[in-house]
Amino acid sequence: MTLALIAGRGRLPVEVAHAQDVAPLICAYEGVPPEELGVDLTFRLETLGTLLVTLGERGITQVCFCGAIDRPALDPSKLDSETMPLVPLFQKALAAGDNGALQVLKDIFEQTGFEVVGADTLLPDLVAEQGVLSEKWPDAQMRRDAARGEAVLAGLAPLDIGQSCVIGAEQVLGVETMGGTDHLLSTLPTKAAKMNAILCKGPKTGQIREIDMPTIGPDTIEMAHNAGLAGVIVDAGDVIVLEPERCIALANEFGLVLWSRSGGTT
Repeated sequence: MTLALIAGRGRLPVEVAHAQDVAPLICAYEGVPPEELGVDLTFRLETLGTLLVTLGERGITQVCFCGAIDRPALDPSKLDSETMPLVPLFQKALAAGDNGALQVLKDIFEQTGFEVVGADTLLPDLVAEQGVLSEKWPDAQMRRDAARGEAVLAGLAPLDIGQSCVIGAEQVLGVETMGGTDHLLSTLPTKAAKMNAILCKGPKTGQIREIDMPTIGPDTIEMAHNAGLAGVIVDAGDVIVLEPERCIALANEFGLVLWSRSGGTT
C-alpha cells in the first residue's frame, strides 16, 4: 500500500477507493467520517504534522484528497509537537481564499515528500467528456445562457469564491459562495423556474485540481430539478460526474438537459 486517501463527505472517496487494485489507506478528518469506508487514521488540523509522520512510517508515497471537508478553525490548545512548525503556514492558508488555502495544503504535503494526485488521475472515467449526455438537447436560449455562464465564472475566478452560477435569459440569478453548489440551488429566487434557468459549473482559474476538482452527482441533478432549472452544464474535461449513468437517467426522467460543454461552444 502506497496510496492514502484524505477522504471527506460524498461518493467520490468510495468511487476512488473501490477502483484501486490495492486498497488505499483511508484518512478522515475528525467528525467527518466518509460513507461506506472504514477509517484507518483520524486527524485534525492541529495534528496534521503527526499525520504526515505516520503516513511516511506506513510507506505512503501518494496522497489523494477526495470528498468535501469544511474549512477548519485552528485551536492552539490542541496543537501537538509535530504540528507546531506548520502554524505559520496554517495562518497563511486560513487567511487566503479557497485556492490559496488549498495551494498551501498541497505544498505542505509535497514538501514533506508526498506526491499529491488528483481523483481524476486515479479514476479518469469520472471526468465528463464533451457532448450532450441527456436525451433533451439545449435550445438556442440555453446555448446563450451557457455562454453567459462561462463568462460569469471567468469573471468570478479572480475573486476565488465559487465554481458555479445559475443563468436564466442571460441574467445571473445566483453564484456559488462558501455554502457550495447545494446552497446555491436551495436559495434561488422563484423566478428561476419560470426562466428555464441553468446551472453552470466549471473550474476557477488556477483551480487546485489535485485537491478540489469541481464535481456533480445525482444529488446535483435532483436539486436542479427541485429548483425548477432546465439544465445542468459542466465544463468538458474539467468536472467529475459521479455515478454518470444515474445522472443521465435522472436528467432524462426530469426532462433536463445535461451537457458537458467545451469552452467557447455556442
